[in-house]
Amino acid sequence: MKNLKYVMLFFLSLTLMVSCDEEDYEFGDITTPTNLQVSAEIVGMDATNPYGDGTGVVNFTATADNAITFKYSNDGSEKLAPFGTTSISFSTQGIHTYTVTVIAIGTAGNSTSKTIDVEVFADYAPPADLTEMLYGDGSKTWRVKAETAGHLGVGPADEITPVWWAAPPFDKVGLGVYDDRIVFNSDGTVNYITNDTAFGQSGPMDQDFGTPWTANPGGEYESYPLANFDDTYTLTAPGGQETLNFADKGYLGFYVGGDHSYQILERSATEMMLKIIGTDTNAWFVILTSEEEAGDDYSLVWADEFDTNGAPDPANWTYDLGTGTSGWGNQELQNYTDNAENVIIEDGFLKITAKATGNGGYTSARIKSEGLQEFTYGKVEIRAKLPASEGTWPALWMLGANNATVGWPACGEMDIMEQVGWDKSRTLGTFHWFDNGTNANASYGESLDVADTATEFHVYSIEWNEASIKISVDDVSVVTLTNNPDFPFNADFFFIMNVAMGGTLGGDIDPAFTEDTMEVDYIRVYQ
Repeated sequence: MKNLKYVMLFFLSLTLMVSCDEEDYEFGDITTPTNLQVSAEIVGMDATNPYGDGTGVVNFTATADNAITFKYSNDGSEKLAPFGTTSISFSTQGIHTYTVTVIAIGTAGNSTSKTIDVEVFADYAPPADLTEMLYGDGSKTWRVKAETAGHLGVGPADEITPVWWAAPPFDKVGLGVYDDRIVFNSDGTVNYITNDTAFGQSGPMDQDFGTPWTANPGGEYESYPLANFDDTYTLTAPGGQETLNFADKGYLGFYVGGDHSYQILERSATEMMLKIIGTDTNAWFVILTSEEEAGDDYSLVWADEFDTNGAPDPANWTYDLGTGTSGWGNQELQNYTDNAENVIIEDGFLKITAKATGNGGYTSARIKSEGLQEFTYGKVEIRAKLPASEGTWPALWMLGANNATVGWPACGEMDIMEQVGWDKSRTLGTFHWFDNGTNANASYGESLDVADTATEFHVYSIEWNEASIKISVDDVSVVTLTNNPDFPFNADFFFIMNVAMGGTLGGDIDPAFTEDTMEVDYIRVYQ
């Protein structure tokens, strides 16, 4: 399954085209870089401070003819610098001389190197509250704060907020971001627990980790294979800006390369917002937290397991009947009934069946829990198998309990699952409401590819509270809406299950259609 997002990040890739019929391949001249020049700027160096301002930061610049990238090596650590520039932080207290080797790399790996010595003064001692936040008495485990809006983002290099794009909560589920853990140790080491997957830009990931990137058929980005690894870090404060510097990779949930130095823009006892300038020269932002996500402390408060054969339980379900007004507002073609041929519980499953009448018409069923089972907030799971026929429009959804008095869309609508009639490999998750600010109807939704909806059962769920509402399929996020007090999604809602025919999302119906069924194994509500 792959998320189809309305907002996507695009990265350049270079494709090498060769003929399958040629036995000899030409890759251009193999050259060795020449005229390697290296300069070093010790931060804060002046007549009064000949060895720098005490931060221990040195900015290096390297140039060479015929070089395609550069590598800096110091005391066993290496750092790639595609454009020749990088910063290295030296943290040993006092004035010390450090030897840095710069390697200019050309085609076919040919290289030229030069060694430079820098004499640097370091006297920065991180404040106690910073070290307490980072590693406490020994070590601390951090993660990307996926549940917070803006936990990942991007903007211009001189910005301190992600003005171009900020990730909604759980925006990158399944892409190797949220299962990562970063352990900062008091001895200056850091452990990256990747769970064998990572997410990042193709160029830096390929260059720094050797993990070739391939876009999947849906256009999204695959997770990269990346084993757990270790690194070292230092804390500095050039110009008074607290900064985390990594000796090697500096991977914090999303990799963009750069000089592996993260400015600490904001911090509290358990959270910090970081900024790094990536290889693409943009500012990338990440929010980390040392608190684990709240556990699944929900308790089951209501369920219908559909275990009793016959009509749906009247304590839980009633019916919408007939053709509605203008085809239920969507030009639908079915007539809803409460007949057993259209809705029945058999062998542990609720079965809603749409049928052709033989005279150009269709019957189906639409059951609802209005006035019977209504809830505010919680987690809802519905396990279902969907119809396969072209023109069917199955839906598992919720309406505000005040629908009868305020009408739609003022009551609010949350579509846990809808499926169009012409694409049975995709499900939709959508929210509808009336926006008082624009005095107009408002909608927000996304879709998810699920290839076997008609042959396999899947769990369609919604997790809903005053802060956010997330719709998922088999725990893979479809869409998340940030909730707020002005939305109608802070009061009781009831459930609706139906199979429509035709209409705005059903589309053209297969002329050979006779009947098809949506089966529901259970619906469960947790709070």
